[in-house]
Amino acid sequence: MTDLIEPLDQIDPSLPERFVDGRANALFERLRNEAPVHYCANGRFGPFWSISQYEDIVEIEALPKIYSSEAKYGGVSIIDVDPAQATYLESFIMMDPPNHSQKRRTIAPAFTPSEMARLSNSIRERTATCLDGLPKGENFDWVQSVSINLTIDMLAILFDFPWDERHKLRIWSDAITSLEMMKNRPEERAANLFEMASRFHELWQERSKGEPGPDLLSMMVHATDFGEMGAAEFMGNMATLVVGGNDTTRNSMSGMIEAFNLWPDQWEKLCAQPELIPNAVSEIIRWQCPALHMRRTALENVEFRGHQIRKGDKVVLWYISANRQESVFPDGHRFLVDRPNVRRHLSFGYGIHRCVGARLAELQLQILLEEMVKRKIHVIQTGPVEREPHPFLAIINSVPVKLG
Repeated sequence: MTDLIEPLDQIDPSLPERFVDGRANALFERLRNEAPVHYCANGRFGPFWSISQYEDIVEIEALPKIYSSEAKYGGVSIIDVDPAQATYLESFIMMDPPNHSQKRRTIAPAFTPSEMARLSNSIRERTATCLDGLPKGENFDWVQSVSINLTIDMLAILFDFPWDERHKLRIWSDAITSLEMMKNRPEERAANLFEMASRFHELWQERSKGEPGPDLLSMMVHATDFGEMGAAEFMGNMATLVVGGNDTTRNSMSGMIEAFNLWPDQWEKLCAQPELIPNAVSEIIRWQCPALHMRRTALENVEFRGHQIRKGDKVVLWYISANRQESVFPDGHRFLVDRPNVRRHLSFGYGIHRCVGARLAELQLQILLEEMVKRKIHVIQTGPVEREPHPFLAIINSVPVKLG
């Protein structure tokens, strides 16, 4: 692998193809050891700093007044928000305090322990039906048959989205995250985004005339902070919630199949000790790392670990690297359902921007594992995992399997 012998100043850690076949993990191990604060002057997505060590990421995440998430400075991905469209894509995840805090307070009640208890019966019923309907003795795609169906159904329930239209949520989510569409089909992508915004606006108008309900959209409608949104910010917020509620959980459900096939003894251990399931959920999310990074933009000149970061510089926090740092997670490349400190993982971020829907993601994965263990389901991977070449999200397109 040439990136392990190339001069450090010639390496671009963000190349999308690195994240298809596992090469990124070896590269980030090198960066952690040799250049934990690394500058890439000629990256595919422009110049940027890479922060690869756990403690450094935590420190930067804790300083939102210095390292900004605002859309107008480029947003939260290494793929810059077009300054001309910064408002068009603005959402609460691309805001700094105090605006971020105000919006987050409105959304948070949808993910409280009481709400998770309310949703758990529905999640379990749909999960059981999905698993019981899987084909016996023939190959099928776990992503299409399980991961996508369960997460899209959950997203529809979360928003109280019209059930017979829920397939649109997947189309919109894929359009939002697709690099190929961004590059080659921008007009088609924009049309999908406007269709999404238009449909949610119709639902917004309907629910604004009724009493507040328990679904997330209703909570937003009847909250002062979100009720004052313009059309552009509304689109950005819905895009964030659709992707956050779909892609990350979907890809964790898919990634766990590869993990259990690479380390089959861990599935045997989980079946023998089902009390480990909550811990195994955190290990899946650590090992799969659905959000590969978050990006911040420096608001002032700052010295960090002896390096001069300039105002306006792009600073990329590689969660995928921190999650496998040996000093924090010994044998971090391995998948261990009983890993003792796994809840320290950074897949949900850290600080004020920690994922607001983390509980729901964990609940869906926990119920899926519980129902699989109850049925003693043995999922055998029958071909290679197909991953999207993407530097921001660990997108899994296909996992061919059969039931053993």
